[in-house]
Amino acid sequence: MLSVIIPTFNRAGFIYKALLSVVRQTCPCGEIIVVDDGSTDRTGDVVQRFSAKYNTPVRYFYQKNSGVSAARNRGIAEAANDILCFLDSDDWWDERKLDLQSAAMAAAPEYLISHTRETWYRRGELVNQKKKHAPPHGDIFSRALAMCVVGMSTVMVRRQLFEEYGFFDETLLCCEDYDLWLRVSAKEEFLLIDEPLTLKDGGRPDQLSVIHRLGMDTWRIRSLCNLLEHCGLQEEQYQLALAELRRKCTIYGNGCIKHGRPEEGQRYLDLPRQFIKHTP
Repeated sequence: MLSVIIPTFNRAGFIYKALLSVVRQTCPCGEIIVVDDGSTDRTGDVVQRFSAKYNTPVRYFYQKNSGVSAARNRGIAEAANDILCFLDSDDWWDERKLDLQSAAMAAAPEYLISHTRETWYRRGELVNQKKKHAPPHGDIFSRALAMCVVGMSTVMVRRQLFEEYGFFDETLLCCEDYDLWLRVSAKEEFLLIDEPLTLKDGGRPDQLSVIHRLGMDTWRIRSLCNLLEHCGLQEEQYQLALAELRRKCTIYGNGCIKHGRPEEGQRYLDLPRQFIKHTP
């Protein structure tokens, strides 16, 4: 059996659809966990109404607003099963997702994580994805350096992954998925289920990717520094990560200088130098 973990914050208008996509799966899950990260709207009421209407137990946990990483980590801690799936509360699934993905994981026990393709919408309109957004299979480390290439709502994970590589970094305001997948992909391969089984509707101003868009690379830079310093990379991996750190720092540092923040810009331009002589 598996656990579905849904972190949420002020998603009263969306979480019903997410929950409905879970109960309509052709392969039922063992439990649904909703971690409400301090919502001030009717999110909790919507969850309760859904549970009553569909006679479906939902383990609902309300906590002080602590960020999406803390909400996901709470879900992991509360989960009763060893196979975990994550669903953001404004996304939804194709009804075959858990069935196809769990079968693929059962057939390939050497993988700790799998993910699927996604269908993207923006304000209800279908979005044509660029080639760079195509999800990778196998050794994804080099692809994972530039940007997050594994959608959070696409993954199915064995609990062992968190035991070996740690949890979501609760100090990151965003890019926490990028950070974790970097740490994991340095050592593990990712299994791709090559079908668009996860659906996303983006472009809203309340989404983290929009709220933190301008400073997003500062969090990725922080993750790259942590990766270089603490994750025991192989030499080739180290040089790839250092090259990406240089690229991001150059872009962000020059942007700071251009916009009248020369001291901040110079700090980022100088940052990669501390890793050049380091031998992993």
